[in-house]
Amino acid sequence: MDSKLLTIGQASKMVGVSIQTLRRWDDVGRLPSVRKPKGGHRHYRKEDVENYIKSNVKDLFRLAKSWITSDSGIEPRHDFYCSNSSVFQARLSKLENDLGRVKEISGIFPLIVAIAGEIGNNSFDHNLGNWPDIPGIFFAYDLKKKEVILADRGQGVLKTLKRIKPELANHQDALMVAFTEIISGRAPESRGNGLKFVREVVVNNEIRLFFQTGDARLKIQKDDSNLDIKKTLTNFRGCLARIKF
Repeated sequence: MDSKLLTIGQASKMVGVSIQTLRRWDDVGRLPSVRKPKGGHRHYRKEDVENYIKSNVKDLFRLAKSWITSDSGIEPRHDFYCSNSSVFQARLSKLENDLGRVKEISGIFPLIVAIAGEIGNNSFDHNLGNWPDIPGIFFAYDLKKKEVILADRGQGVLKTLKRIKPELANHQDALMVAFTEIISGRAPESRGNGLKFVREVVVNNEIRLFFQTGDARLKIQKDDSNLDIKKTLTNFRGCLARIKF
């Protein structure tokens, strides 16, 4: 049994609600805290928080975004966490099996798995040995909402591509390069090449993609000839992706 205690700030990031909301939930017994000694600061058992999320999570994207934007990195809920590429490949196979049972997407489910694999593998391939805090990725999916969510707290696309394109000035330029230009095939510079495959799959099928790194976000859907890349108010290290189908 995991008895690790989280601060109220860490717990709020995991659950995706404010500290004030957690205090109210504690007062009414919805998600009780632990106080040691009596009258001290609120702490939360990690297992209690994970069990609460498992029973109440409705928005995987918000959960992933809360995790990636947290100032203090902690591992996400274990069933959404792929600590290494072997765990990711095993869960990717499970995604393939689950999608294969959805009749409405029988013609494109292998492509959904393929682009999820490209995005996840990018995270592992290009942060190997250089994870800033939490290694691995957040990987979850909701068949009812028809979405796959991936996130990492890695270095991000800009920092990776600047190794061979030091002239890149911002995250928007880095996203444009990653999704449009053929880059040297030598690792780790090849980070963007798989993302061009992702773009090709999306624009030719009934799939939509949201992708953010740093303060730049990109949206693509079927038949898009141009990339919709914009600067956002939110800025974080790493990458966040949502695949809708």
